[in-house]
Amino acid sequence: MWEQIRANKRNSIFLLGTMAVCLTGLGFVLGLAFGGVGGGYLGLIIATVIWLILTLISFSSGDQILLAASKAKPVTHEVHPQLFNIVEEMTIAANLPKMPKIYIIADPAPNAFATGRNPQNASVAVTAGLLSRLNRDELQGVIAHEMSHILHRDILFVTLAGVMLGSIVLLSQVFLRGMFYSSMSSGRRYSSRSSNSNQGQAIFMVIAIVAAILAPIFANILYFALSRKREYLADAGAVRLTRYPEGLASALQKISSDSRPLESANKVTAPMYISNPFKKRSAASLFSTHPPIDERIKVLRNMSRGASFKDYSDSYSQTVGAATVMPASALKQESISIRQPSADSGKKMSSSQQMKQAGDIMRMVNGFAFLTCMCGLKMKVPPNYKSKKVKCPRCGKTNSIK
Repeated sequence: MWEQIRANKRNSIFLLGTMAVCLTGLGFVLGLAFGGVGGGYLGLIIATVIWLILTLISFSSGDQILLAASKAKPVTHEVHPQLFNIVEEMTIAANLPKMPKIYIIADPAPNAFATGRNPQNASVAVTAGLLSRLNRDELQGVIAHEMSHILHRDILFVTLAGVMLGSIVLLSQVFLRGMFYSSMSSGRRYSSRSSNSNQGQAIFMVIAIVAAILAPIFANILYFALSRKREYLADAGAVRLTRYPEGLASALQKISSDSRPLESANKVTAPMYISNPFKKRSAASLFSTHPPIDERIKVLRNMSRGASFKDYSDSYSQTVGAATVMPASALKQESISIRQPSADSGKKMSSSQQMKQAGDIMRMVNGFAFLTCMCGLKMKVPPNYKSKKVKCPRCGKTNSIK
């Protein structure tokens, strides 16, 4: 997959350059609208400075910005031991130099994403809803998918694109809202100017408004189009790491069947997730953040010969009826057999049990203390509880909070 890794690096550089042109071009046009040619060059300089600052921020702490925007919180092994064990397994299987940091999002909607600069500085975030709904094989498939994003260097692309896209959208919205309020409060100001001056200013203003509307749309199309292809590649990588296509296929089916939107997701962070967090299951288009999830499931479930990249490529071509998404270097003959499901893969929980487990995970992430009294009663103490001791409401015994 070195060919794909190199391609991802080239795409990241291309994306960064294109976003820079979009951002600085928008700055020039907005400056032109307010101050003529001189204002245009001033706007270009300001936008260039913003781009340089954002680039530095993206490389230094862009992943932390995206994690904070997603309300992801770092957790310890005690919060969810199985999650840590699976991340350790997939780190070894992917031959990554360092285990990614693990975050949990306190949200009942099932989803996950990976972010970071490189395999040495990567993070994996999953929701409480995902942990409560998936069995071990399914969770392993999702984690392997995110590990593939890290292995393929997709996370740098996501980090850079997310911060840049957010900046373009923000600059555009500030201008359009400013135009709206300015036109309401100073509509008479231009009446005393000459007609030629008014006409020239009006033309510049129309151009600026069009640019402010089209720039985020163009950036979104570019971002989404590249993201969709990467999802197929990450699916193929996940199957190769786990040797069990049904695990990821079943996980995607459960994620897509859950109708709850992810509250912490937004238009910038949506392409980061393994599945569209807004729960729109329409066919792929220029504005869709992910390929059709039903199509991804069919490709995975059509794999019967093996779990190699070539096996995935053959299944993709047969299912989708299109040329392979895999790079030529990955299509070498490999003998990777599909393993049997784990012993606990058949275990199922009722919806009430899933809700209870998701609630407990969210409480642990938010700092609740869990105590089990001698009488067997389990108590969940909120983090703002002042006392170091709590009395059991069943037997009256006093329990210490560690």
